[in-house]
Amino acid sequence: MRALLPTLTAALGWLSGPGDPDGDGFCEYQGSDADGLANQGWKDSGDGIRWSDGGIARRPLALCEVQGYAYAAAVGGADLLDAFGGDGGPARQWGAELRARFREQFWVEDEHGRYPAVALDGDKRPVTGPTSNMAHLLGTGLLDAHEARLVADQLTSSALDSGYGLRTLASTNAGFNPLSYHCGSVWPHDTAIAVLGLAAEGLHEQARVLAEGLVRSAVEFGHRVPELHGGTDRAAGEPVVAYPASCRPQAWSAAGAVAVVGYLEGWNRAAKPGAQPGRNA
Repeated sequence: MRALLPTLTAALGWLSGPGDPDGDGFCEYQGSDADGLANQGWKDSGDGIRWSDGGIARRPLALCEVQGYAYAAAVGGADLLDAFGGDGGPARQWGAELRARFREQFWVEDEHGRYPAVALDGDKRPVTGPTSNMAHLLGTGLLDAHEARLVADQLTSSALDSGYGLRTLASTNAGFNPLSYHCGSVWPHDTAIAVLGLAAEGLHEQARVLAEGLVRSAVEFGHRVPELHGGTDRAAGEPVVAYPASCRPQAWSAAGAVAVVGYLEGWNRAAKPGAQPGRNA
């Protein structure tokens, strides 16, 4: 670990330096208008970040989940520096300030309820419309317990929970398409992150709902979950629908499937008489 401390220090410095080119306290990206990726989060398609009216958000963009990753990195990095005789104070302070800034600028309230915006756009406006991105904030420490419950309510709503896993974009969004790449489809790894994040926050009932939905869809694929599948509506009687160009198998979907099944097995063991699911799962 000592040999890696200079790299850790450089990475922490990047968060508040090159990772925040305009100095507003958030990590953001400009993206590419040429041959590179327009969007540089995990939803990297050109139309992957949309407003609730379906309009595409203008770059540069500060994605909500990136701020969660940055917070976890700052706090964890600070602990490592302290453990090896360094000074984790600046990184920890930066993380605390990021947490406060996020609460002030990312949270929105509209007809969908209260939730974190998917991003701040080029004009520093919170991009409205519920998405699966907010699930990545769970377990990072960026949210308090009340905020985590609000996110859980969104993730298990009929707009985001398809019954076959977590939709990338709420069905109430004007840009929703159950067979789009990032605007309504279900990605098993994304659902797995939501499941484990909910579990990390102690929200096991909600985690189990999403996990069982994903396992339900896996039956239709011979238990070899694809890269993504359609965000169709189980409650409306719609079937599981394959995405035409999906890889199967695909690495992070395979890993996500193992994580979700492992979580459910832990839940089932803990749910036996006399056990405490919230503690043991």
